[in-house]
Amino acid sequence: MADLFDTPTPQRSDAPRPLADRLRPRALSDVIGQEQALGPDGPLGSMLAAGSLSSLILWGPPGVGKTTIARLLADQTHLGFVQISAIFTGVPELRKVFEQARIRRQNGQGTLLFVDEIHRFNKAQQDGFLPHMEDGTILLVGATTENPSFELNAALLSRAQVIVLDRLSLADLERLAQRAERELGRALPLAADARDTLLEMADGDGRALLNLIEQVAAYKGAPLGRAQLSQRLMRRASKYDKSGEEHYNLISALHKSVRGSDPDAALYWFARMLEGGEDPRFLARRLTRMAVEDIGLADPQAQAVCIDSWQTYERLGSPEGELALANAVVYLALAPKSNGVYVAYKAARAAARDTGSLPPPLHIRNAPTRLMKDIGYGAGYAYDHDAEDGFSGQDYFPEDMKRPIFYAPPERGFERELKKRVEYFAKLRAQRKGG
Repeated sequence: MADLFDTPTPQRSDAPRPLADRLRPRALSDVIGQEQALGPDGPLGSMLAAGSLSSLILWGPPGVGKTTIARLLADQTHLGFVQISAIFTGVPELRKVFEQARIRRQNGQGTLLFVDEIHRFNKAQQDGFLPHMEDGTILLVGATTENPSFELNAALLSRAQVIVLDRLSLADLERLAQRAERELGRALPLAADARDTLLEMADGDGRALLNLIEQVAAYKGAPLGRAQLSQRLMRRASKYDKSGEEHYNLISALHKSVRGSDPDAALYWFARMLEGGEDPRFLARRLTRMAVEDIGLADPQAQAVCIDSWQTYERLGSPEGELALANAVVYLALAPKSNGVYVAYKAARAAARDTGSLPPPLHIRNAPTRLMKDIGYGAGYAYDHDAEDGFSGQDYFPEDMKRPIFYAPPERGFERELKKRVEYFAKLRAQRKGG
């Protein structure tokens, strides 16, 4: 019986097939760069060895073999392969897919339903897969470039195993380039330095590399050098989505590089975000946050540097103003690090939540009226400027609260001096109370 969604039998054509199609792997062992998932100890390899393939979510960047792996899984498990895209498929089309899968099952064959860009389906559409997964009508293989934990329903994730696919390394891309040369029957017309540039241009995307190779292979002149290659081919745009997971990955990398006092790494991630189209104002805000959280009073000047660089950017704009932000990146990375105030603040907030009903002691309460003075407000308060050393040593915590220590400055940067001051006043406080 014909199947509406079966792949039609290819018709013979004299038109040349794209290189990516000619090199499409015919077995899982031919897939490059995903040994951690497909090898005998990997999750997919283990499933196939045990003969118990379950529904899957293939998560990885473009051009790493998600569609190919899904097709090969269907071939190896003798399932009918149906491919749809969440971008172009609505509820009516899904109903037809599920009905055809039901009919196919009645005829003795299962269905591997491959859903590209599965994260594009809304919650209701994702929920629509669940009953058909549970009764065995379909084995779902979804593909996504986005973090499944953010984009897919918990109910769907609980019924499918997430398989992480890696971007292709330069070594993986070199293997793919060698396959392409064998298929073409000749070496690419590239100098050695240009070959490295070609692999870098692909940016971990195997499909992109094969498209680039087709362009290079059509060149009939002398071998291309690096500069000539860069002129002939467009470098792939960075994989960066200002609202997606990569945004958070890169800002995390920048923040941790600053915290780790590595100015070179910090500048690299800062530049990566700008190259990806990030708003410099977002970076200015985040740099100021780093100064507050990770440097604090170890270098009080750090916050001023961030604010100054931010204001400079606002006046100059891009690209000149971005250099002011780069100054702040380097300054923060090389500044002494401390989260002493950050930790103290968190502890104080926790204590405030736990003791929020305790009143201030009477001697430090405001007494604007005679009635308040008569009942003891402000009584016994010692004006510190009149005390010896400008310090009275009074207790400022609630009477029923044991004195805590929130701020413990480390021996770094300016907080070395602050630590001496903390210890000085603690000693004076003990003396005043003892006296």
